[in-house]
Amino acid sequence: MSVWRAWGHVVLIAFALVPVAALVATGLAGLRARRGVPREVAWRHSAAEIGMLATTAPWVWMILTPLDAPGQVFLIPFTDLPNQAAEGLGFLGYQVAGNLLVFAGLGALAPIRWPALRGIGRVLLLGAAASVTVETLQYALDLGRVASIDDVLVNAAGAGVAALLSRPWWEPRTARDYAPIP
Repeated sequence: MSVWRAWGHVVLIAFALVPVAALVATGLAGLRARRGVPREVAWRHSAAEIGMLATTAPWVWMILTPLDAPGQVFLIPFTDLPNQAAEGLGFLGYQVAGNLLVFAGLGALAPIRWPALRGIGRVLLLGAAASVTVETLQYALDLGRVASIDDVLVNAAGAGVAALLSRPWWEPRTARDYAPIP
């Protein structure tokens, strides 16, 4: 089955919801500004929160969609990736690329929103924790999917790379960026 046939509807729905996400971020930023949060801070935090949701939810939807296949578990690192490579380099490529992107939005935007996550190690741990959660759900819910430590490693790496790319935007532009948001 082609990737587009399997997941094209998720991609189309995600893109169709971009204007809704922008409106929600705008409304949330406005609410924060009315509560006394500086506009720039309100915008940064609102955009980061909605961005994390909008860039992660479609991937999690795909990952937690049941398949008509027997579930598998790979708990030893670097045993699942060779199995994927045996399916062909195209299959391995889209599996690795997809897994790198699953928590990339989270990794890029979480340090912007939460100062406590402004560190690559912290983002890697966040990405790994989110991935362990999803992999555990795949197994526990018996979705006919592969729960793999390799997926956890690649998901966390994707969050870390995205965090590195977003690093210039981590630092606050005002001292109040460190203040808790009401």
